[in-house]
Amino acid sequence: MATNGGKGVIFDLDGVLIDTGQFHRQSWYDLAREEDFEMSDELFYSTFGMQNYQIIPLLVRRDLTAEEIERMSEWKENRYRELISGKLTLQDGAKELIDELKSKAFLLAIGTSAPQANLAFMLEHTGVDDCFDAYVTGEDVSNSKPAPDTFLKAAEKLSLAPRRCLVVEDAVQAAKKAGMKAVAVCTTRVWEDLEEADLIVDNLGELKADDFLKLLNS
Repeated sequence: MATNGGKGVIFDLDGVLIDTGQFHRQSWYDLAREEDFEMSDELFYSTFGMQNYQIIPLLVRRDLTAEEIERMSEWKENRYRELISGKLTLQDGAKELIDELKSKAFLLAIGTSAPQANLAFMLEHTGVDDCFDAYVTGEDVSNSKPAPDTFLKAAEKLSLAPRRCLVVEDAVQAAKKAGMKAVAVCTTRVWEDLEEADLIVDNLGELKADDFLKLLNS
């Protein structure tokens, strides 16, 4: 049951806690070669953050069975983990911000469209598996971002009302639809695309726990 007294921060994964764009991009291009369809940077950036079941039909441009989508999705994500193995690190300032938020009694969650296997891979290789109180992945919701389901599910898992949660994202639509304050990080999008955010920063190192407290109480 949601409560009104606590406070939470929900972090997106790709492009926020970890810089994975180049590895996801390469894995999509590799899948395109494997399956003999065309891939473009325009398509990659316009679909970044969506779930694979939404992206793959756009890339292949034909009707696909659920089995075909699942096979291509698994191939792509396995290739992504091969490419990023040994290179996965937290974004600058991420661990310091996480530690400070925990010291101020914030509950923390990760809300991502990525599959659970990618989240587990990240937690294993960055050493932050004991820092978060809840996780939501692409398998946990029916509607992916920019629908609000991911962040609403995270708030539910934290037992917090949506208005007691803030979201750190490289986009803002899902957070705003969820009725949450949005802190946007300019990693995959320019400032002009993030004007709906309540706060915009270039990187996590610019953020302090007091910034979140001020937004929560505003």
